[in-house]
Amino acid sequence: MAGAAIGVANCLALPSKFTNLSLHASSSSSCSVPFSSLSFSSNLSQTVFSKGRLSISIIPGPTHHSIVCDAAPKKKADSAAKRARQAEKRRIYNKARKSEIRTRMKKVLEELEVLKKKPNAQAEEVLPIEKLIAEAYSVIDKAVKVGTLHRNTGARRKSRLARRKKAVEIHHGWYTPAPLVTA
Repeated sequence: MAGAAIGVANCLALPSKFTNLSLHASSSSSCSVPFSSLSFSSNLSQTVFSKGRLSISIIPGPTHHSIVCDAAPKKKADSAAKRARQAEKRRIYNKARKSEIRTRMKKVLEELEVLKKKPNAQAEEVLPIEKLIAEAYSVIDKAVKVGTLHRNTGARRKSRLARRKKAVEIHHGWYTPAPLVTA
């Protein structure tokens, strides 16, 4: 293994542009792991290794050891970099939109909670809360439309607001649910 590591260390010191790369087990080294010669031709090195880095790793196996050489580019391709920029921009937009949804829902739920705890509340006090609910619905629908939220998630959040409002109305007696008719 020591001989293979010496060969790898010597290989990593090579410049990125080369005409021929060979790895050989030296007979003088005290390497207990025999491996066969490994070489690359100049046409492969010019197309693959000239624009990137060379990574070599030794993989021990039950019967033999393998040396794996990987060539990877130093930087992302232009399309990958553009995708990364787009994803970051979308992440920021989506984060702001989701934050706005949470804020509007929180305001509605807090107002409903205050109204529910109020002992002498009037039915007209629901009207400003209904405006807040309409604004929250609008923000949720826009988020679903642009793809920030899944449509089922948007529907669930709107339903949550409507259920809380109905619970407050039932609590104060402003709304009585219709009795279930069994046939």
